[in-house]
Amino acid sequence: MAIVVLLAAAALLALVLQSRHDIEREARNRSVAVAETFANSLGLQDALNAPDPSAVLQPLAEKTRKAARVDFIVVMDTHGIRYSHPDPDLIGERFVGTIGPSLAGQVLTESVQGPLGKEIQAIVPVTSPDGDVVALVSAGLTVENVTGIADRQLPVILMAIATGLALATAGTALISRRLRRQTHGLGTQEMTRMYEHHDAVLHAVREGVLITDGEGRLLLANDEAGRLLDLPDDAEGRPVDEVGMDRRMTELLRSGRVATDEVVEAGDRLLVVNQRPTHPGGRPQGSAVTIRDSTEMRLLSSRAETARKRLKLLYDAGGDIGTTLDVVRTAQELADVAAPRFADFVTVDLADPVLKGEEPGPGADMRRTAVSGIRADHPLYPLGTLIDFLPSTPQARGYGTGRAELVPDLHDAPGWQAQDVARTSEIVEYGIHSLIAAPLNARGAVLGVVNFWRSEKPEPFDEDDLSLAEELVGRAAVTMDNARRYTREHHLAVTLQRSLLPQDLPEQSAVDVAHFYQPAQSGVGGDWFDVIPLPGSRVGLVVGDVVGHGLHAAATMGRLRTAVHTFSSLDLPPDELLARLDNLVQRMDEEGDSAARNSGILGATCLYAVYDPVSQNCTMARAGHMPPLVVAPDGTTTISELPAGPPLGLGGMPFETTELHLAEGSQLVLYTDGLVEERSRDIAEGMEKLRTALSHPDRDPQASRRAVLDALLPGKPADDVALLIARTRTLGPDRVAQWDVPFDPSEVGATRDRASRQLEEWNLQELAFTTELILSELVTNALRYGAAPVRVRLLHDRTLTCEVWDGTSTAPHLRYAATTDEGGRGLFLVAQLSEHWGTRYTPQGKVIWADQVLPTTAGAPA
Repeated sequence: MAIVVLLAAAALLALVLQSRHDIEREARNRSVAVAETFANSLGLQDALNAPDPSAVLQPLAEKTRKAARVDFIVVMDTHGIRYSHPDPDLIGERFVGTIGPSLAGQVLTESVQGPLGKEIQAIVPVTSPDGDVVALVSAGLTVENVTGIADRQLPVILMAIATGLALATAGTALISRRLRRQTHGLGTQEMTRMYEHHDAVLHAVREGVLITDGEGRLLLANDEAGRLLDLPDDAEGRPVDEVGMDRRMTELLRSGRVATDEVVEAGDRLLVVNQRPTHPGGRPQGSAVTIRDSTEMRLLSSRAETARKRLKLLYDAGGDIGTTLDVVRTAQELADVAAPRFADFVTVDLADPVLKGEEPGPGADMRRTAVSGIRADHPLYPLGTLIDFLPSTPQARGYGTGRAELVPDLHDAPGWQAQDVARTSEIVEYGIHSLIAAPLNARGAVLGVVNFWRSEKPEPFDEDDLSLAEELVGRAAVTMDNARRYTREHHLAVTLQRSLLPQDLPEQSAVDVAHFYQPAQSGVGGDWFDVIPLPGSRVGLVVGDVVGHGLHAAATMGRLRTAVHTFSSLDLPPDELLARLDNLVQRMDEEGDSAARNSGILGATCLYAVYDPVSQNCTMARAGHMPPLVVAPDGTTTISELPAGPPLGLGGMPFETTELHLAEGSQLVLYTDGLVEERSRDIAEGMEKLRTALSHPDRDPQASRRAVLDALLPGKPADDVALLIARTRTLGPDRVAQWDVPFDPSEVGATRDRASRQLEEWNLQELAFTTELILSELVTNALRYGAAPVRVRLLHDRTLTCEVWDGTSTAPHLRYAATTDEGGRGLFLVAQLSEHWGTRYTPQGKVIWADQVLPTTAGAPA
């Protein structure tokens, strides 16, 4: 620091002196330049010859002085008498300075004590055209201004010196700090002593030490490392793959990976190697390796290899067993992993209830579920055999106690031989001589027994093998129990879902129906279909899909199906029915618990269609569901352009309806996305295959169903598949009678008479009296409380339906009149005389309908 300060002071002094010298020189040069310029200016000699030279020269001199930034410009005659001066009082006085040389024609600069103070001035002669000196011009700066210029530059010089001093100080501090860190604060003597000790220990220790850099060069090798690896004397500094080491050792050093007590063969030596990366500067830049000779461990290498293989077996078992949630598949994976790596033959016997997903019970018979071995001609029980093991067998004892049993020699195992004398003799003669029976224990239950058989290896199983078998089976048992529990849950979900789906479709005359349902392989979902008879011989067709899988999806599907039945009983149009169903799904999602929300059920899709066999019109609406297909009687298949609508549960958007006129014999195909969507094909390809499978004329719904399933149904569907095919029928004019009723109460009697005549044509005289009463009450109500037009329609289908139409939407309601009331019993009589009655609304008003059961002598339309 002292040297730096001295250097800075010297530099400051030199810079100040140099700065003053440069500034003074600059002042002399500027003075000479200004004086010469003014002396040679045009008009100067004319001004000198003027009667009053001062009057002319004083303004010019001042103007030039200010422009040239000098302190004074003085014009004088050859005697030194001033014509101009910054101080006008000094004009006419003698000039202070040496004028002799200038009178001789020279330019002189000097420093004098003038009127303005100490000055640096230049004196320049003014010559006439013939070369005579006629006047003198002096220009200059005062020393005070020169010094001010130097003083203004001094802070800059000081700042530069301070910056240099700071940088030098910081650099010195950083270097000192780095040196202290690298040497850990040790002095030179301590460093020398430490190096000597390090070198002595490094070459005297009986453990090899190697250090490599990031490029694989050998930086250091002590004497022991050279001896163990047979390194040449010039090994240091050379790449590790050029010093003649064993290949495995070279690969380890080149890899730079972490190694802990890794055994490496090097020639006739067995070396234990530890390797760790070094981190100079915080970055991996090589490795430090220690080596010790463990040749005596060669005697244990065989057992170490055996242990390695067993660990590898357990490791592979963790990844290869339990790839599916299928009990049988899991059992076979266990057998395949263990044979032939651990045993020559492996058989898995599971309690029969386990295969059905049920809890195993004591003393349950076991079924051979998996077999694997080195040959297929073994005499062991074949796959699928139901075995009742005797209590004396190791399998029965293991199943009862939950502990594995070792049978070293099957020749001397009377308890096992008693199971089946003939078969056990064949097994022994075949060469199988040792057995381990390990029970599958999982969560306190024994699922079955795994049998490990040895034949090729002459040594029997030992206690180490028994421990390995227990570990292997113990790991597989948990996976197998998971598969069992899944099987149980899957069966429960499938049972629940099938119970919620229609078992037998109701009788109706509007359509001929074929249907199909299959749950997903991985777990049931919420797909459903339904056929719902509606008043007026109409029929409702519905297909839906609840998002998600499992019991919750199946239960949600049941709730939605029940809701559709309820809303359809109100005879709602498809768009209004879906709107109410959408509100229901939203409430279900809001009221659901966290477990339900975690199941992934966020909504559902649905398609609802109403077909009227009288008008042959089909009204449809869908909520995010797949569009229906319409197959014309000639086989032409089209995808209905039905607005998609949002899925149920989203809310916020209305649903739109589409009305189609379907010719008799047309097929309406409703389905879920599991039929057309699959991993191996996109949905557009699936839709095209479905359309192709349906495009055939003169097929009944059952034939169309078989064609669709043959073309599209995957072997193991990843999603539920639901399919509903409905072929339309019509209710001909001979089964329909309708007429308009004038808006006059006197027309009630005429309506009864006309209905009676129509019933005689249909051979339904037995229903004439009740029909007249029903029509009389309904028409009277329409004329009294409704509005024109009023229409009556009779439908002869599986029931006799009486319909009365009017132009108001006022809903009638059933009331029970008191004994003293004169009226109010009309709808009560209708309800008593008919099997069902109700109201449905139309864009023009409403319809009151009532159904009556046909007499046994009358038949429904074919």
